[in-house]
Amino acid sequence: MNLVIGAFPYFVLPLILSLVLVPIAKKVGIGLGIYAEENQRTVHHGKMVRMGGLAIYVAFMVGMAIFVKADDTLNGILLGGMVVFFGGLLDDIFDLKPIIKLAFQIVAALIAIFMGQVYLSSINLPFGITINSVFISGFISFVWIVGITNAINLMDGLDGLSSGISLIVTCTIGILGFFMGRRDICIMSLILAGAILGFLKYNFHPASIFMGDCGALFLGYMIATISLLGFKTTAFITLGFPILILFIPISDTIIAIIRRKLKGQKISEADRSHLHHVLMYKLDLGHRNAVLILYLMTMLFGMSSIVTYFDKTVGIVMVIVLLFISEIFIEKTGMINPRFHPLLGLWRRIRGKTKEEDKH
Repeated sequence: MNLVIGAFPYFVLPLILSLVLVPIAKKVGIGLGIYAEENQRTVHHGKMVRMGGLAIYVAFMVGMAIFVKADDTLNGILLGGMVVFFGGLLDDIFDLKPIIKLAFQIVAALIAIFMGQVYLSSINLPFGITINSVFISGFISFVWIVGITNAINLMDGLDGLSSGISLIVTCTIGILGFFMGRRDICIMSLILAGAILGFLKYNFHPASIFMGDCGALFLGYMIATISLLGFKTTAFITLGFPILILFIPISDTIIAIIRRKLKGQKISEADRSHLHHVLMYKLDLGHRNAVLILYLMTMLFGMSSIVTYFDKTVGIVMVIVLLFISEIFIEKTGMINPRFHPLLGLWRRIRGKTKEEDKH
């Protein structure tokens, strides 16, 4: 009970600020004419303001200013967050070229790494192998920050999807931070979660506002840096925690890249073959149900990371089961390619051989 009471202000203040600021952000967006474009990837119709990320950003920054004492690491994270936020905001207003958007993300990642010293300082692999190379760990950290920043952005395709998944991911990171004795991770996660939840009230289906690239890219960047902050010196098993927590956006991004490459498309080219599109259209689950299923899957992967922290055996079994279900889903729905079905193909061959043996 004391823990809940102690955590209350960190979460509630940004929540209230976000609730108040979203309608203001909407009015600003209407005044500036910042609306989401309709293309083959989007599912909305009509004019929809895409500036809700402004409310998330301001609520989070105010919460951080009030509750957290700044140091070099925090300054590096927040400065990088400001860069990626304004890069996204400029894209929401002017529709920047992908390479320019990427440049903002690269600058933000480099600020976090070099100014904030937010990177994997060492990685302890099985069999006593340790990676202490600053170049290797720095490169992995750079790819992680830029990759997760984009992964959260790519998930922003249905009402409440990216914001809801970000909320679940942030809460999971905060819980793991608590068990690891990282008070800073807990407080930052609570502040960010409050800011997201306030926005989610307006963004859940049917949404009245979108977060835009300014919100999605900022959330992706913050989630990436906070997770790195929690696992800077890590063993192989704990290195998997942030990957498990972010499995849904990571897998969707990797599958999208492979799918587009196989089709000869540009990686940045929009399509309607993302995980949420498959659930909504191919499986005909509808908008709200597709989002809720992805919430559930994100929660299950988040739970698996927490379980693994306390019991590696049970946690690994849980992860294997979830990965098996995910693989079957990918093959059944043809998300990568209609001909990609290694497990199902193997099962069919085994069944075929069994039937032949039964005949003899």
